[in-house]
Amino acid sequence: MQDLKLRTKRFTIDCWHLCTKIPKSRELDAWVRQLIKCSSSVGVNYRASQRAKSTADFINKLKIVEEEADESVYWL
Repeated sequence: MQDLKLRTKRFTIDCWHLCTKIPKSRELDAWVRQLIKCSSSVGVNYRASQRAKSTADFINKLKIVEEEADESVYWL
């Protein structure tokens, strides 16, 4: 589990670094914001899943992680 915590954090940081290299423009600003939001949500929600109150809560939190990861792929 520790490996996934580190990997999701690294993913967030890598996406952030990528976004800093994208030219600033009105058109790309929305794209960059969306990528930063969903990529950071992957790690945050994975960490939250590790503190789930029940199996159902754990599964629900992991589904959110899956959705945010899929959205990140879209924006990438």
